[in-house]
Amino acid sequence: MSRIKEFNLPDLGEGLTEGEILAWLVKEGDTIELNQPIVEVETAKAAVEIPAKWAGQVRSIFHPAGSTVEVGTPIIAIDTDPGAGPTEASTTGTPAAGLPTPSAASLAAVEIAPEEGMVEPGLIGGVAPGGRTAVLVGYGPRNAPAKRRPRKGAAPNRPAAAPATPVPQVPTPAQASAPAAPAAPATSVNGNGLLGGPVLAKPPVRKLARDLGVDLRSLSGSGPLGSITREDVQRAASDTATTAGPPTAPATTAGGFGADREQRIPVKGVRRLTAENMSRSAFTAPHVTEFLTVDVTRAMKALDRLRGRREWRDVRVSPLLLVAKAVLLAVRRHPMVNSTWAGDEIVVKDYVNLGIAAATERGLIVPNIKDAGRLTLRELADALTELVQTAKAGRTSPSDMSGGTLTITNVGVFGVDTGTPILPPGESAILALGAVREMPWVHKGKVRPRQVTTLGLSFDHRIIDGELGSKFLRDIGDFLADPEAALLAWT
Repeated sequence: MSRIKEFNLPDLGEGLTEGEILAWLVKEGDTIELNQPIVEVETAKAAVEIPAKWAGQVRSIFHPAGSTVEVGTPIIAIDTDPGAGPTEASTTGTPAAGLPTPSAASLAAVEIAPEEGMVEPGLIGGVAPGGRTAVLVGYGPRNAPAKRRPRKGAAPNRPAAAPATPVPQVPTPAQASAPAAPAAPATSVNGNGLLGGPVLAKPPVRKLARDLGVDLRSLSGSGPLGSITREDVQRAASDTATTAGPPTAPATTAGGFGADREQRIPVKGVRRLTAENMSRSAFTAPHVTEFLTVDVTRAMKALDRLRGRREWRDVRVSPLLLVAKAVLLAVRRHPMVNSTWAGDEIVVKDYVNLGIAAATERGLIVPNIKDAGRLTLRELADALTELVQTAKAGRTSPSDMSGGTLTITNVGVFGVDTGTPILPPGESAILALGAVREMPWVHKGKVRPRQVTTLGLSFDHRIIDGELGSKFLRDIGDFLADPEAALLAWT
């Protein structure tokens, strides 16, 4: 068994197919330990540090920072026994100095790490929550090495026949006087390094080549079996741009507006996943949004009294805490709100994984508090604080963003009164909390300044009709209007 082991990019969360390498935490030649963080990767859900699966010495890093890599692609090679002397060849296929080119058998002996389940930061070989092995949705864990099926039209491997001895031919006078036939054009070398054979390249690489205008047949691939990689295509496109000469001045209109005054931001990572989820949800679930303006003066006074208590002095207390508690209590009274549309059936859940929309530098994410309905008010406050701090630090794990059942989005922190939020996929309701403002309000028959906020509830009309949605929103408003009385009456 080879001591050089290649570590593939693991599946960092269900359904993820690729990740962007943000930064390498090690470099070639470094000695690393088991479970030492070696690379920071951003997926469509979060940025995580991936630990080393083996101890040893870093021999090769296959993709630089900024590269987007597919799940299952080797990203680093580790020498697990660096004290055993030099190896025959490096893992990149380049012969070591003074050594012969490795044979196919020796290259086949390089062990590639098997595809495994979700890798949580700091854990290797562990199982995902629930005791299962996390794999791509719709696929089980791989138990055997992958095999490339024969390509359509490719000739099977056959032993080469011995060349026939040419028999000299004496041309006749007519043949000698005839003009020579033009020579057949030479067949170009394609990405597999074969004459006239099929080009080996994955579909994403083919699409990239089409977008950049690169002819795959003109490239010599550097990947396995001579396949063409992203880097090969990007290098060819860069060489073409360099040889094309200096760029021309950007075209501008009569008003002076052109490409030189535009910014293009790649849509990837969290932003890309958010766009896909929102588009799918907006055009799949029939949305209905209702609004309720509430006098929350008593709720704000209750928060002030809570902050003044000795055991709550070091706890972050905000209106979001009371809104979260109101939602959890209202779900007990209306369980159908906490459900999922599953085509032929509606799945009503007896647990609430409460999602809290959080704005981060990488985009909007919605981590959730698992089984939030079983938490006390103090436990709920601690969970909200930890959730927000982890999200702002960019350390939210993929598991914390999966399995949500009901969501709150606090647009009030931006000074917005309310909104019409779009449902996260698979959920049936989402509540928008607006800013709390002092406004003139009729209280006990007189117009007085009161603390007022507006709630916006969007729900899936396939599951929640107008009556149920209205009752659910009304109960949340009743709690916020007088939380102490509601706690006594509902619990």
